[in-house]
Amino acid sequence: MTGHPHSRPNPLPHPLMTALALSLAAAVALGLSRFSYGLLLPPMRADLEWSYLQAGAMNTCNALGYFLGALATPALMRRLGVWRLMIAGCILASLFMLVSGAVTGAAALFLQRLCAGVASAFVFIAGGVLAARLGSMRSERAGFYIGLYYGGTGFGIALSALLVPAALGSAQQHGVAHAWQWPWLALGIACLLATAVMAAPARAIGEAPPGQGGKQRFAVRDFAFGLSGYFMFGVGYIGYMTFVIALLKQQGMRADLITLFYTLLGLAVVASSRIWAGMLDRFKGGESLAILNGLLGAVTILPALTSAAPIVFISGIVFGGVFLSAVASTTALVRHNLPQESWSAGISAFTTVFALGQIIGPTVVGWIADGPSGLERGLIASAVALFIGAALASRQKALP
Repeated sequence: MTGHPHSRPNPLPHPLMTALALSLAAAVALGLSRFSYGLLLPPMRADLEWSYLQAGAMNTCNALGYFLGALATPALMRRLGVWRLMIAGCILASLFMLVSGAVTGAAALFLQRLCAGVASAFVFIAGGVLAARLGSMRSERAGFYIGLYYGGTGFGIALSALLVPAALGSAQQHGVAHAWQWPWLALGIACLLATAVMAAPARAIGEAPPGQGGKQRFAVRDFAFGLSGYFMFGVGYIGYMTFVIALLKQQGMRADLITLFYTLLGLAVVASSRIWAGMLDRFKGGESLAILNGLLGAVTILPALTSAAPIVFISGIVFGGVFLSAVASTTALVRHNLPQESWSAGISAFTTVFALGQIIGPTVVGWIADGPSGLERGLIASAVALFIGAALASRQKALP
């Protein structure tokens, strides 16, 4: 328990270690649960004889679940508390991923991705609220701690890059009928282990003071351009994360280089918390989201234009160093412009439009990729969405 309901929590003795432990929530919600699928898409598509549209629909189902979870999260946080909802979501996401290692039917796999998306939203939004709370306790490093939380996704991406090929190779050596099932099992176990590590440090942050639920204020019109720019970010970035590995395989890149590419992308996500922390603290409007969307658009085009390994690696490293900071920028925007009791409402609103964008992105890019111009044209469409997002976000002003 956290003592008297209106007392401020004691300053945490190890805020950096707490922030690192909390970042494992982002690793579970996105790095392991969602972005690992980019590595699994090629073997699943080959084994199950899917089109790119069907393969993209797996991530569309995940994003639809994420959207539904985002809608339910504010009420569940009020009922269960932020910490409990986050841990419950982690356990559920882990179990749903384990289920993927036991089924082969398209309907069952799509349902699993939907349910995992719901659980991921619980984890990611609750973790974001705790990260914002940790930042308010250590305001001089708020941008760094918030960025570190979202950068935790990179731990999950890097771990996926190492786990998936190893489990896939082991399954193939043992003659398993559907070798891609073993990586799902390995990822589910990794999620459970991460949950065990993060639980106590996350709980130590404490809940926001209760009794303020009626004072939550979030007006969509105040954040219209920021929300629109973030929606287009959701449409654009997810196409790259869903299909870039399939494109690299199609272009003939060696398996060990693909593993290195995705590992470096993940490590760049972790480093991004340090790179952009000052910008997140300095800009109060949509400037950060605009800059980051523009950078992402530029590097998303590169693998569509050339298969030269140095250029492709630059694309992956820069993409990793930018894309989760775009997510962090919206949490910073909420922190700068709303009182603390309205943060969860603000973060949930941004997460909802983000999820809507992600629902559209993979299906549209998959549909384009099934056409004559292939995956390259799909990535170009993703880049265009990101450039539009940059233009919209640039018009978001700080609230007076």
